[in-house]
Amino acid sequence: MLVIPLLVMTLFVFALVDIILRPSDQVRHLPKLAWVFIVILLPLIGSVLWFAIGREYGPSSARPRTLRMPAVRTEPAAASTRDDSAPSSTEAQLAALEREIAEAERDQRIKRLEEELRRRTDAGGTA
Repeated sequence: MLVIPLLVMTLFVFALVDIILRPSDQVRHLPKLAWVFIVILLPLIGSVLWFAIGREYGPSSARPRTLRMPAVRTEPAAASTRDDSAPSSTEAQLAALEREIAEAERDQRIKRLEEELRRRTDAGGTA
């Protein structure tokens, strides 16, 4: 006689834990908070609805639920050929910014030297 209420309670707890731990991008049809209220107000029906239509299944649901820090790359930054890739860590972002500043300074120096060379050739050619 206690088996059915125990099963309903277990399903209810699993549904609530799954809703809370699941990333928001893997929740379908309603926001997470709405699913929590549905499961609390209607434990059996809400839990069944959650597992039937509310959660996203597939390879993306197999992601680990632990927070991991991205690895810091120690390879030279010149090996990166894509400009649209976003650096994954603060150190990588700072290194990319320093490279960008160095390139901008180098370009400005090249432009100054080209202008100086152009002025010298113009002054030498008219004399």
